[in-house]
Amino acid sequence: MPTANTKKQKKGRDTAVQGTNDSSVVSKVSAAAQGYFQDDFLQHFVCKAARRAPLINRGYYVRWRAVDHCVRTFLRVTAECPKRQVLSLGAGFDSLYFRLRADGSLNGAVVFEVDFPDVARRKSALILSNETLSGMLDSHLPPSPTGPACVCSSQYRLLGVDVREESQVEQALGAAGLDWAAPTLILSEVVLTYMETRWSDAVISWAARLLPQSLLVVYEQIRPDDAFGRVMLQHFHKLNSRLHALRQYPDTAAQRRRFLDKGWEQCVCVDMNHFFLGLVSEEERGRVESLEPFDEHEVSCESVSSGPSVSPSPSPPALSVRPVPAAVGGLEGLEGLEGLEGLAMASTSLRPGLILLTGGSSRGGRGAAGRVLLRAQGGWRSVGVEPAADLGVRLHHTATRLPGGGSEVREAVKLCVEPTVCSGEAPPPRWRHSAAVVSNFLFVFGGKNQREAALGDSCFLDLDQRRWTHLPVEGAAPEPRHSHSACPFRGGVVLFGGLGRRGAPLGDAALLRPAGSGRGFCWEALDVRPPPVPRYSHRAHVMGDKLVVVGGVWLHADGVPGVAVIDMATGGSVEFSLDTTSVPWPLMLHSFCSETTDSESELLLIGGGGNCFSFGTHLNPQPVCLDLRPALI
Repeated sequence: MPTANTKKQKKGRDTAVQGTNDSSVVSKVSAAAQGYFQDDFLQHFVCKAARRAPLINRGYYVRWRAVDHCVRTFLRVTAECPKRQVLSLGAGFDSLYFRLRADGSLNGAVVFEVDFPDVARRKSALILSNETLSGMLDSHLPPSPTGPACVCSSQYRLLGVDVREESQVEQALGAAGLDWAAPTLILSEVVLTYMETRWSDAVISWAARLLPQSLLVVYEQIRPDDAFGRVMLQHFHKLNSRLHALRQYPDTAAQRRRFLDKGWEQCVCVDMNHFFLGLVSEEERGRVESLEPFDEHEVSCESVSSGPSVSPSPSPPALSVRPVPAAVGGLEGLEGLEGLEGLAMASTSLRPGLILLTGGSSRGGRGAAGRVLLRAQGGWRSVGVEPAADLGVRLHHTATRLPGGGSEVREAVKLCVEPTVCSGEAPPPRWRHSAAVVSNFLFVFGGKNQREAALGDSCFLDLDQRRWTHLPVEGAAPEPRHSHSACPFRGGVVLFGGLGRRGAPLGDAALLRPAGSGRGFCWEALDVRPPPVPRYSHRAHVMGDKLVVVGGVWLHADGVPGVAVIDMATGGSVEFSLDTTSVPWPLMLHSFCSETTDSESELLLIGGGGNCFSFGTHLNPQPVCLDLRPALI
């Protein structure tokens, strides 16, 4: 028998789960108010509206759009059926019935909603006290004061029943008029995951058994073990709303097995990146892009990435990542030093063992001050620098060491900033671009700005004359992109990856070579086999004849990006995973910096992290070292 304390804990968890409904409906109202989708009824279920961040609005738009797509597809393919019904489990304050009724999509279909009795009673009170909502009910019957039915009309039944109680749910639905043999769409929008796994598995099983002519649409989180997933789990744990089944069913493959094992004949599992890029038209994606300023591309696709592995067989060894030791006699570690937790900083190596960091943002906000990392005996230490002039506050910018630049840094560090007046026609302002020294030019490619989602222009700054100039560039230029990489290579530049104008990651490599005429350059596409997984917001370095690509964000592959090594001589490529067991925190390798150390086979990874949807912000707390020796053999 459960103890009183156990019952109290269960009630507390149930209350916390019910609280997620209130937060969710406010977020949906925010997205609707900004024009992401049309819903005139959600506002009636919210006492106080609040505008969410663009990242939250986009996330709820994709969620709303995916569920709406499934509902309308079901109603379309069952249009000739004499009876059809929608059963929403854990419906919360969803406005589905009212939207479908308003635009004439129900056509005889009945919507059944089931949720905790407290939630159903609250929703019922809101509906019956609101003229707009109650006016959407026809032949409304007063609910029984003791029964589970809170609202009962010809096409809408709201029932207050705990979904985990199978016999009670079956009895309540039967009494409310559910036809067990009719075509039925069952919806579970972030519901099953809050139940203990044995209960959610039971719900999946009884739904398959009791409703043989049904489709079950489940929207849930996946990927608990990447950095984003770990932050997400910590968030729900603090809310006392654990995501129970996520450990046992962590990805799309496990979810498919789950439903097939529980009695369903077929199972199709699509992550939201695939849905957004594959099933939402380019025109609609462009409309969404135009609604609000948005620059959190890395986080918008984290934690829902999945797909086939592309690592060759046998799998290559994992590369070792370890925290950076502090200098002997210095600090105990680099944790907590201002400027070393940061997103979207720019770095450049002034000389071996001396790295300059500028810009970026951290917990203290956006920073204009610079910082240098010095390699001393036994390790690294961080020293703040005082700019001689205002560097401005910058994010996703570039810092490039020019030939002949000074590199002397003394104990009392002062950064000499020399404003440069450049003549010629300057390129449009941008961020998330690349910059590299090519011959005697600073070559700038791509990026984005307020007018263009992705730029594809090639810009050249003559370093002797300090003049922007136009140079002839032959060959087919790479498509417009941002958040890519460009590294100097044999008098030219090798460009890789990025995020394209259509919002899809790119995996191509291109080489900008000096033209044979002696003036200008020529683009040449590189044929890399096997093709690297498309990614963006990564970092890259040329080491010998190899391009080493580190971290980033990808969409359709297992795990998170580690290191891709492209042999520039042969065109071969190998993907390596990262062994992060010695790093005790979630390691997010996007919006970060990387620089080579004194060793020819080691990289220093600095900063990185991101705003993890509504779950909190994660910043990598200190730099880490990446041992590349297994990859460079």
